[in-house]
Amino acid sequence: MYTNSFFALSNAFLSTDSKSEFESNEIHKLNFHSTSYNLLHGSENHHCKTHKIDFKESAVFKNEVDSIEDDVHIKDVFVTENKDFQYYILKPKGALPSKKVTFLFHGFNEKNWDKYLPWGKAICERTQSAVVFFPLAFHMQRAPLQWSEKRKMFELSEQRKKKFPNIINSSLSNVAISMRLHAMPQRFIWSGVQTYYDVIQFIEDCKAGKHKLIDKDFTFNMFAYSIGGLLAEILKLSNHKNYFNHAKVALFCSGAVFNRITPVSKFIIDSEAIVALYSYLVEHFDSFLKKDEMLNHFMSDSHFEGKVFHAMFEYQKMKNFREQLLKKAENHFYAIALKQDEVIPSYEVVNTLQGANRNINIKVDEIDFDYDYSHENPFPIKKNGFTEIDKSFQLVFDKIGDFYNN
Repeated sequence: MYTNSFFALSNAFLSTDSKSEFESNEIHKLNFHSTSYNLLHGSENHHCKTHKIDFKESAVFKNEVDSIEDDVHIKDVFVTENKDFQYYILKPKGALPSKKVTFLFHGFNEKNWDKYLPWGKAICERTQSAVVFFPLAFHMQRAPLQWSEKRKMFELSEQRKKKFPNIINSSLSNVAISMRLHAMPQRFIWSGVQTYYDVIQFIEDCKAGKHKLIDKDFTFNMFAYSIGGLLAEILKLSNHKNYFNHAKVALFCSGAVFNRITPVSKFIIDSEAIVALYSYLVEHFDSFLKKDEMLNHFMSDSHFEGKVFHAMFEYQKMKNFREQLLKKAENHFYAIALKQDEVIPSYEVVNTLQGANRNINIKVDEIDFDYDYSHENPFPIKKNGFTEIDKSFQLVFDKIGDFYNN
């Protein structure tokens, strides 16, 4: 059960060994080198591999914060943890190279995998698939450790509150990512694009027989929570080289387009950063496309994945395009939304996935739990009331298991 395995799994993942065991499962730590990092801010040679085009660093990609020599405003291309990092695989013990894989994509501004470990274990046990815990760019182990240093981040948050007296929900947990996105909102796009290409790189490595734990003829599904659902939706709907023809996508507390979520939270992002993001991605994005040659190239018809990404920014914009793609893949999506989720409300999940006319047959289950929970912490670890939490956890992942297996 969830509460029993939470701490034991966390300890198993803390092992420095490349392989450890937990009950009937194996946990593997493996290395990954991203070949798409040159898309990021600070690269001297921005390059499109597909069309063999070079781009200069756009003027709108520069900001006065570059002159600040600190560990928060380091140019993205110099964050070595984001280029070379470890990821984790949880799989049935002793099995041959896995022919079934489930990618697990996490939420925004996450720093460790603890809460996701029982989730991955539940999926592994219900589907007998290897679960790949794949980190988003600049999140989890792909973020510098300095961004998690409590004392330093507390000081930065206090400085930020003085600079912006009306700021809401600035905290030591979100100050690093908030400062970086506030300064350069386009980081949201390019880190997403990098992660997209990283997943494609991973899949192609496996298909080429380069992965010791995954059979080259593997099939795969995706499980995504919160902002990780945006990545899963883009991967599925863009369907690079038809790799995702049969991939199923289970969304948990996820699925709505960007301008229909409310992520201002001490654990996610502060109000000043979300205003900057909203201004960039929603209100003035067309203007930025005209100014930025590289952005325009990757968000246009030249890159279908970029066009799909663009369609996920605003509900009304590119709605027909987005809904046609969702309709085409409707049998491969399933979502569970929580009634008390204030970050990604259930009705916004329905609005996006089932369409304005409710003519997209994607099942969305709205669930409520008999205890206090939040978007950020749907299954809190408590000394009391853990039985209800275990029941809710089992309900959610039984539904997800049934979706994958049917």
